[in-house]
Amino acid sequence: MNPACPVHVSAGSRAYPVWIGSGLLEELGPRLSADYGLGSRIALVADATLRSYAEEVQASLAKAGFDPVILWVPPGEGSKSLSQLGLLLEKLAESRVDRKGALLALGGGVVGDLAGFAASIFLRGIALFQLPTTLLAMVDSSVGGKTGINLPQGKNLVGTFYQPWGIFADLQTLSTLPEREIRAGLAEVIKYGMIADPTLLSTLETSTLDWQAIVRRSVEIKAAVVAEDERETSGRRAVLNFGHTAGHALEAALGYRTLVHGEAVALGMRVATLLSQRLCGLSESAGAFLDRLLVHHGLPRTVEAVSRARVREALLVDKKRERGANRWVLLRSLGDPVLADVPEEEIERALALIVDRPE
Repeated sequence: MNPACPVHVSAGSRAYPVWIGSGLLEELGPRLSADYGLGSRIALVADATLRSYAEEVQASLAKAGFDPVILWVPPGEGSKSLSQLGLLLEKLAESRVDRKGALLALGGGVVGDLAGFAASIFLRGIALFQLPTTLLAMVDSSVGGKTGINLPQGKNLVGTFYQPWGIFADLQTLSTLPEREIRAGLAEVIKYGMIADPTLLSTLETSTLDWQAIVRRSVEIKAAVVAEDERETSGRRAVLNFGHTAGHALEAALGYRTLVHGEAVALGMRVATLLSQRLCGLSESAGAFLDRLLVHHGLPRTVEAVSRARVREALLVDKKRERGANRWVLLRSLGDPVLADVPEEEIERALALIVDRPE
């Protein structure tokens, strides 16, 4: 087990460690056996493309005296569905996982969201451990307790706040991650730098990235926000949505086919940054800094095959709308976010920065 100290998340409903290092999956069994007092039956819910990692975890659990079963989930956003949730719950029952058992989610955000939701409602809640294998899941989706599935009407419309018992981010899994997925995860890291720590942005300009430091600092930022506002009741946690208002609308307008999540967030950050410059006094140099990072890491700055009208329509069904208006996270300066109302004409102007077609 990597000797580095974990990041601690102190959410209101549960405090838990986030371990970050190499070789964590191989040593998972002894850690769970020593620290958590679990029953023997453990369900490993795994992305079906991650067989070698799943088998490694299964062997580690068995060696530590557990009785693990692997439950495979098809890859892709389509698995965040009511039908897949029902299948998973039935498999958990068939596998005789009891209230002393645990569910381990091995994969990216799709598996983490689906398995987390299942753990929160199976037997009214069983132990959950997140084993994120993508950069985006390590720095964002595995931390903070949001679970959920999609409906035909939109993303993440059904879900719970359910904190895991622990998170184990094995950095070795990044070595087999497609380059596009690495870039998508870096978009979320850039987001953290924009809203909380401009020095993090500077570390992303180097040619060699320190994954241990990048993941750790990102998790620290998210953990601090979650500790203040676990269930999004005070508005503090909303700052984590910087770039996501326009980003989610782009994903929906494109039918969740053209962009991966991080790419949409990158584009959404350009929109939010321009709005911040026009409405909140953000400096032009901040926008230039963002653009430089997006180019450096191969993230998109414009998008084709969609119109601004389609994006505006998607904004109207954003699940975070309140009293008929979108909640925009803007910046007064780097590291200083604010929630703001945005006039429609300013939204149109900002969308034109990334989308050429008006209709």
